Amino acid sequence: MSRTVYLNGDYLPEEVAKISIFDRGFLMADGVYEVTSVLDGKLIDFDGHAARLERSLVELDMGMPMPVEELLAVHRELVKRNGLVEGMIYLQVTRGAPGDRDFVFPDPAEVPQTVVMFTQSRPGLADNPAAKTGLKIISIPDIRWGRRDIKTVQLLYPSMGKMAAKKAGCDDAWMVEDGLVTEGTSNNAYIVKGGRIITRDLSSDILHGITRAAVLRYAREAQMEVEERPFSIEEAQGADEAFITSASTFVLPVVEIDGVAVGGGKPGPVAARLREIYLEESRRSAI
Repeated sequence: MSRTVYLNGDYLPEEVAKISIFDRGFLMADGVYEVTSVLDGKLIDFDGHAARLERSLVELDMGMPMPVEELLAVHRELVKRNGLVEGMIYLQVTRGAPGDRDFVFPDPAEVPQTVVMFTQSRPGLADNPAAKTGLKIISIPDIRWGRRDIKTVQLLYPSMGKMAAKKAGCDDAWMVEDGLVTEGTSNNAYIVKGGRIITRDLSSDILHGITRAAVLRYAREAQMEVEERPFSIEEAQGADEAFITSASTFVLPVVEIDGVAVGGGKPGPVAARLREIYLEESRRSAI
């Protein structure tokens, strides 16, 4: 049975939904996206994702395609139509299809944005086995453009990083710039040393993770010490723990970095507790 997807105001079977070959998301990667997790048929951190979507669009001189209330209604309708219990909703907004290829932005009064949303069913999303075994990470140079705080659809290099990790027999990659870790290919990166949670501070160098913000808030509420600053691969290898956060993985421990075991090569208590708190609070506040 095919999924029902949303395309420019219509709910369509996935095999029927089509966009123009002249869409700027296809030709120029001129678009942004968000991924909102669904647990128990409810949306996790929706307000944060909607706010970041609007910020990304503003940074690219684009407006919101619809009010936040309507955006929420579409998300809920997709959950309902697809019977989604556990998984994700992918949302993408591009500058639209002007009818030809041109570097110059089309007039938004004449060319409407393209808005696409679809569900991804992921049974067991909250029971990821990696939460108990941990992830193995490699490091790669960060050669992306300088506006990583904008959640654009320019994902080629992160994809290459994930494939490099897979080829090395690992799970993911952390990107390094000027000797310091920026973030993972699709997640924010953390270490724990002496009970202190350390993660890179917000700037245009990293994505302002919605799960990151929630996890750090919960950590502080639980009286955990948080330090926002960059760290090196060497510091991470010598840490007591390491972990990642993202909308689709929540909190997952890292047990190996570039072949060096972290914290004895086993998931640590801080990451485990943060995952537990995040899932509890997210389910409680889901809409």
